[in-house]
Amino acid sequence: MTIAQILSLLGGVGLFLFGMSIMSTGLKNSCGDNLQVILEKATTNKVVAVLVGLLMTVLVQSSSATDVMVIGFVNSGMMSLAQAIGVILGANIGTTITAQITAFNIATFTPFILFAGAVMYLFMKKDIVKHLGSFFMGFGMLFQGITIMKAAIEPLKHTQAFVDFISNVRNPFLLLIFGIAFTALLQSSSSSTVIFQTFVAQGILDYDAAVYLIIGAAIGSVTPNLLASLTANRNGKRSAILNLLFNLCRAMVIIIIINVTPLLSWIQSTSTDPARQIANTHTIFAIVAVCIIFPFTDLIIKLTYMFIPELPEETRAAEDRQLVFMSQVTNVPPNMAIHQAQLEAARMGAIAAENFEKAIDCFFDYSPEKVEDVEKREETVNILNHAIQDAMVKLQALNLTPANLRRISAITIAVTDMERISDHAENIIEYATRMKNKKTKLSKKAAKELKEMADNSMEEVELAIDIFTSENYGNLDKIEKLEKKVDKQEKQLINHHVERLMENKCEPIAGVIFSDMVTDIERCADHAINIAYALKDTK
Repeated sequence: MTIAQILSLLGGVGLFLFGMSIMSTGLKNSCGDNLQVILEKATTNKVVAVLVGLLMTVLVQSSSATDVMVIGFVNSGMMSLAQAIGVILGANIGTTITAQITAFNIATFTPFILFAGAVMYLFMKKDIVKHLGSFFMGFGMLFQGITIMKAAIEPLKHTQAFVDFISNVRNPFLLLIFGIAFTALLQSSSSSTVIFQTFVAQGILDYDAAVYLIIGAAIGSVTPNLLASLTANRNGKRSAILNLLFNLCRAMVIIIIINVTPLLSWIQSTSTDPARQIANTHTIFAIVAVCIIFPFTDLIIKLTYMFIPELPEETRAAEDRQLVFMSQVTNVPPNMAIHQAQLEAARMGAIAAENFEKAIDCFFDYSPEKVEDVEKREETVNILNHAIQDAMVKLQALNLTPANLRRISAITIAVTDMERISDHAENIIEYATRMKNKKTKLSKKAAKELKEMADNSMEEVELAIDIFTSENYGNLDKIEKLEKKVDKQEKQLINHHVERLMENKCEPIAGVIFSDMVTDIERCADHAINIAYALKDTK
């Protein structure tokens, strides 16, 4: 094989991978956020989750893209491992569609597909048409890449040294390792399977050897997910480990089946086209493995937790993210259901208040652990916010009096204020991180003033949650005094900040952060006032 042929092969692989990426991006853009919404909402049932994973992967033409999205949802707490494994199983079937498509010989139409896609993308004004044009360009690139690969590989069957090397590699274990390594290098099981498919079609590789390469490719396909999980939390890492364990189990199951049953002979009988035989093998292996392993998914999840055990703080976070008081809102009298909503909102408010307090502590005494703690609690507040809002919608469907409806509306608005307090806490840790990265700091006087204002705002938030919970309005005077004090401090701190800028006593970056901090602290106090008065006059 000449250098020109090697470069041609690499170019074909590159065009194939780029085409898949363009096709995936175009389709995702044309669907907007619908793909993520489907993935997030339609995974409560494992069977449905498998179908969703299959559909998603067929659409984006990449199991890695689906799995990375799953890691993101598990990482954020929006999806459990029990839900994630269904999507992962479905993605393993969906990714085989690429080989089925490439088994068709449509090279003649590839230039027209590319032309049509380019016209749609370059000359059409509607975004949806442009995104579909991007999809067709990617589709055309994918097949053009295969055409280039086939042309580059074709001379290999006449190269005796290469034929002898391939022919001598009969050890299933070595073939399995090669399939894993080759796929890990390409970061795509679809592309490696297509290359193996081309080897078989050209007569360079026999079917039995390609079978073990395909099995290895399934294991190697988890490499992008493992890499994506490096920056994820422990739950995100579990999702990646879950995927790896499933593919290892899949490999063992398939190896046992093909050695004790005539499955391979039956697959070969489905077509006389070698490329189609490989495509069918890839698909049937995935379907058989999913059907056999599906009943044992709970065991795989337990095994995942053996690799990454659940910490006490994770258990608390999981408990915090579940509705405690509003689990049965439609099965209790309306007055009781509304009281449960109040208790649930108050619980969320307490978590948001704690997050505000921890963020302030992190700002004045920075550590990465404190940042992570605030981020996790912010995720908890967001999840609770959505859960409470959904439960409130169910409440509104009951036969309620006008007074009950006013109270539900007031609780819903208060929940929004509580969620915003936690959002400001997230802003504060971003300021702290920026100061740390820029190696800047506030002057002692500025830090002291800011801490005093933050303490007053924190006291106001905690008092507001207490008033909302108990509906004891005797403390309204106290919270009003705190609000006026915080407003006064806001003006004083900004004036002092301007004076320091005029006297060059303040670093520019620190000055910007100081102003942003004052704003966030004051807004938390404003939200506190709203929460304190939320239920007044609603009975």
